Amino acid sequence: MNAIISASELAGDLTGGDPPVLLDVRWQLSLAKASGEPSFDGRAEYEAGHIPGAVYVDLDRELASEPGSRGRHPLPDLAEFGTAMRRAGVTSGTPVVVYDGGQGWAAARAWWLLRWTGHPDVRVLDGGLPTWEGPLETSVPTPAEGDFVPAPGATGLLDADGAAALARSGVLLDARAGERYRGEVEPIDPVGGHVPGAVSAPTHENVAADGRFLPAGELAARFKALGASQGTEVGVYCGSGVSAAHQVLALAVAGIPAALYVGSWSEWSSDPSRPVAVGADPQ
Repeated sequence: MNAIISASELAGDLTGGDPPVLLDVRWQLSLAKASGEPSFDGRAEYEAGHIPGAVYVDLDRELASEPGSRGRHPLPDLAEFGTAMRRAGVTSGTPVVVYDGGQGWAAARAWWLLRWTGHPDVRVLDGGLPTWEGPLETSVPTPAEGDFVPAPGATGLLDADGAAALARSGVLLDARAGERYRGEVEPIDPVGGHVPGAVSAPTHENVAADGRFLPAGELAARFKALGASQGTEVGVYCGSGVSAAHQVLALAVAGIPAALYVGSWSEWSSDPSRPVAVGADPQ
């Protein structure tokens, strides 16, 4: 099953006999701003216009638990996640399509969580809402209660120790911008740098200028050049387990299974006993 879907394919599926459940997960990374600008409000964006039938899902509250020692976006409480998905109408036997405002990170986080907890048919709208050419609606739907019950373990999950081990035994990809990987800047976390042995693989290099994923063959070639291919044990991390989910999705498009280190650099760097590498060299 393809992990992504085009806007034209989605439009066709929505008029078919088995339309997917639609989840709108618009979100942006919020940084403290000296100018006092308000933070991004995904729900307000959703209420201003969304694909007909889509239900809003809050990444910070429903796809993650409170930030702390496990990172800025640790795994959500599974009971609360299940409640949120059932509220949105998610059932085990109905396809799910997730979209966001175009960056793809938030949609990929929802995709990964649903796949990790056992949903068999989840796809991400390639390029997000900007690719949708159909009408938008402002009314908020009230779907029938779903029956999805999370059963974790269907796809790979890494903790800090597992990520450290994988950097030695397989390939651990760092999905952040190169300057953060090298430790030249660190706008959010306590210290800059990367997990020793991790390979720099910025997420933005997986997509074209319009935000859509590169073709599967080009993605496979990119990851092969980074040491990741079919048969290789691969893991991904980022700052807090959101953009890394997008990289896991890109790897899936390329046909390469990968595990996600959800705590990512925000968890790793919070413990001063963990080693930190800086510069372009993985070690």
